[in-house]
Amino acid sequence: MSAPEVPAFRDGGYRFIKGVFQYSGGVAAEPGFRIERARLRRPLPLAQGFAVAEAHLKALGRPLLAFCACELRSPKPFTEEGFVAFNRHYTETLARWGIYRDGVNPVGRTNVCPDFAPPAEPSLYAFSYTVPAAGTAAPSFIVSGGGEAPEGKPNYRDHIVRRGDTSREGMRDKLRYVFDVMVGRMAALGVGWTDALDVQVYTVHDIGALAMEEIVRRGAAPVSAITWHLTRPPVVGLDCEMDVRAPAAEHVIG
Repeated sequence: MSAPEVPAFRDGGYRFIKGVFQYSGGVAAEPGFRIERARLRRPLPLAQGFAVAEAHLKALGRPLLAFCACELRSPKPFTEEGFVAFNRHYTETLARWGIYRDGVNPVGRTNVCPDFAPPAEPSLYAFSYTVPAAGTAAPSFIVSGGGEAPEGKPNYRDHIVRRGDTSREGMRDKLRYVFDVMVGRMAALGVGWTDALDVQVYTVHDIGALAMEEIVRRGAAPVSAITWHLTRPPVVGLDCEMDVRAPAAEHVIG
C-alpha cells in the first residue's frame, strides 16, 4: 500500500493527510505554528457552532483558514446515502471559508453519535486551529476519527471488520484495526505515541480490559489519558472509532 499524501496547507499553517472529500486523515502544525483546541461548553447546531468558531478566530486575529479540525456530535448513525448528503452540506461552510478547494479537504474531523442525551441535529462539539508559535514548539496534531472500515471504498458495509460481531473477540479485532489506523496516520504526520496526549475510543460496546491489551500494551502507554465515550460511529454498521490528539493548548468557550 502506498504512503498517504501529506501536503502542506500553507495558508492555514498546517499539513494534512489527504483523504476523502469530507475530511482529511489528520493534521499537524507546520514549523512556526502550533495547534490549539477549543471545546464548546455545550454542543451547538452546526450553523451556530461554526459562527462561534468564526468569532473565536476573529477575536484571536486568526484567519478562517487557520481552522484545521473539528469534532461533531450527531443524533444517530447515518445511512451511507445520508452520510454522503450530510457531508456535502457540511463542506459548504469550509468552501465558503476558502478551506475546501477543488475537492480537497484539509480539515481533520471526528463525528460520533452519543447514546445518551444525543443532540437534536448534527452539532459542533469542539474545533482546532493554528496560532503562531515562537521558537521550537513541541509537535501538535489532531488525528481524525477512524472506524473499523477503510475509507474511500464504494461503501462501508462490505468492508467493515467483523461486521455485526460485537463479541469480545469481534471487538478485539475492531479495536486492533482502528489502533493500526491511528498508528499509520501518526506516522504519516511524522509523530508517534510519545508525542500524543490523549486517545479517545468511541463505542457503546464493552471494551473493558481490551483497552489495556489492544491500546496501552500495543504502544499507547506514553499518552496521558485514554477516554472511552459511549457513542457510536457515524455510519450504520460501524461499532468502534478512535482518534488521537496533542494540542498545544485547550480552552472551553461559549
